[in-house]
Amino acid sequence: MAFPLLALVLAAITLVSAHDDHDHGLQMPLDYVKFPYQAVYPGDDEVTADSIFSGITTFARLPWVQCLGKDKDAAFDVAFIGAPFDTGTSYRPGARFGPSGIRAGSRRLTLYGGYNVPLEVNPFLSGLKIVDCGDIPVTPYDNKHAIKQIEDGHKALLHRQTFSTLGNDTFTGKALKPISTDGKNHPRVITLGGDHTIVLPILRSIYTAYGAISVIHFDSHLDTWKPQVFGGAPSDQAAINHGTYFYWASQEGLIKNGSSIHGAIRTTLSGPADYANDDASGFQRIEAREIDTLGTDGIIKKIRETVGDKPVYLSIDIDSIDPAFAPATGTPETGGWSTRELRTILRGLDGLHIVSADIVEVAPAYDTNAELTTMAAADVLFEVLSVMAKTPLSKVVD
Repeated sequence: MAFPLLALVLAAITLVSAHDDHDHGLQMPLDYVKFPYQAVYPGDDEVTADSIFSGITTFARLPWVQCLGKDKDAAFDVAFIGAPFDTGTSYRPGARFGPSGIRAGSRRLTLYGGYNVPLEVNPFLSGLKIVDCGDIPVTPYDNKHAIKQIEDGHKALLHRQTFSTLGNDTFTGKALKPISTDGKNHPRVITLGGDHTIVLPILRSIYTAYGAISVIHFDSHLDTWKPQVFGGAPSDQAAINHGTYFYWASQEGLIKNGSSIHGAIRTTLSGPADYANDDASGFQRIEAREIDTLGTDGIIKKIRETVGDKPVYLSIDIDSIDPAFAPATGTPETGGWSTRELRTILRGLDGLHIVSADIVEVAPAYDTNAELTTMAAADVLFEVLSVMAKTPLSKVVD
């Protein structure tokens, strides 16, 4: 009996060796697609309410592409990327789990098909290649290194080849050209935070393609505090945190002064000097309470007048929404806007050249069992994506 057993063992070794020498890529089924051009979303009058709760969790069930790994040459038009960093937080940590929480909150975005009624567009069926690139690998042990990882990861996506070409203007028929300073057509990157510190390395990345950028910033806090005021700056690295990143961005010339604006501000201050410093950092302000006098239309008007037709970066702290609607955040402030009000204001940005965006400070550990905050974050990004889908990053050639 020993000989047959030995023969079986040798045969098994031979098969394993032969398998190891084989190219795994050649063993895929004939109809296998490495990653689809687009997820299968229902269109007009097609079947909806399918089992969207099944499968791995990507943002809105988008195709998962390992953009920073084996798919590093893959082209796309819009990419979602996570930046799981929260060691620049002053109060409640936990935003490192924001990317996964936001993705979970986005599952039902396409439950009924994904058509945005107010904006009259389905961004998922707009012809753009939209993917979820997973997360940037971020160390929790070294903030300086983590910030560099985020900058490098974002830049690697921003300077990727776009899947779609610009083509010609629909109305004039004239050729379109990019609005970037380097003359290239760049894809858009939507970052899932992470605490707000991540915006400093992102703006450093944006600068390499667009130069100094106008910023629309929705937040209950200014985030332009001098490091000596916010935290005392006991070290060079401690001076960079989620309350000072815009101060440093302004110092580095990353922000286009005078055409940037905060919205939903309602925090306490160290004193009036904080506003003087905010002015010097290049921002105008809309206080949260102004919604009672200006209304959403007045706020939209003020934002559009400030930004004009310039390229703009959009940064959204989930705490711009009142904690009654979005409690799971690092530094909650009462008296904020409702989810409905923020979504209305975002839709009012239709037509602006939003080059990239983020949503930050989502800390799922503080959420309700109903996942209110992560759903709100996902819905906010649905509005942002819809606005992006309607306006290419281009201008007509004269």
